[in-house]
Amino acid sequence: MISADAASNVVGIIGNVISFGLFLSPVPTFYRICKAKDVEEFKADPYLATLLNCMLWVFYGIPVVHPNSILVVTINGIGLVIEAAYLTIFFIYCDNKKRKRALAVLAVEIVFMVIVVVSVLLAAHTHEKRSMIVGILCVIFGAMMYASPLTVMGNVIKTKSVEYMPFFLSLVSFLNGVCWTAYALIRFDLYVTVSTFQYMSSMNYF
Repeated sequence: MISADAASNVVGIIGNVISFGLFLSPVPTFYRICKAKDVEEFKADPYLATLLNCMLWVFYGIPVVHPNSILVVTINGIGLVIEAAYLTIFFIYCDNKKRKRALAVLAVEIVFMVIVVVSVLLAAHTHEKRSMIVGILCVIFGAMMYASPLTVMGNVIKTKSVEYMPFFLSLVSFLNGVCWTAYALIRFDLYVTVSTFQYMSSMNYF
């Protein structure tokens, strides 16, 4: 019989592969931006939100906070690099107003992460406390990340077109949620479970 650890590792690896596909799903969007040399009506909000979410989950998964979470660290570390690349392209081709706003949000996120890391490591001295604090933050800001694509709903309603809310991204997002729900339930990681439940609930909008 397959052990819970083996099952969670298999499901986690599948989840990592699908998550990698999810992180790569905006590539056509950024190819279009590079080709047009203009961000058009695309917004930086989903990428800024995902960047912060990845930073928090990487911190959550490191051994000093939540041991034995290598799969969480690896995929979110990869996501962190990919989102940074997307934002770099966005900064290059957006106008000054959008650039200033996005850079301001990015600066706030970096300062916030520094405060979180220092506070957690200095104030919480057990894995349980650190996991609880960072896990709660992951759930809160994960909800913001899952809601961030809804900022384009105004454009969808205005233009009566889902051009700026791609179906493929929604499909991969759904599959990603299914895999990570299974992973979280097998390991019974409360924070991954709650965060993924939020994620699946947000898919009802797409």
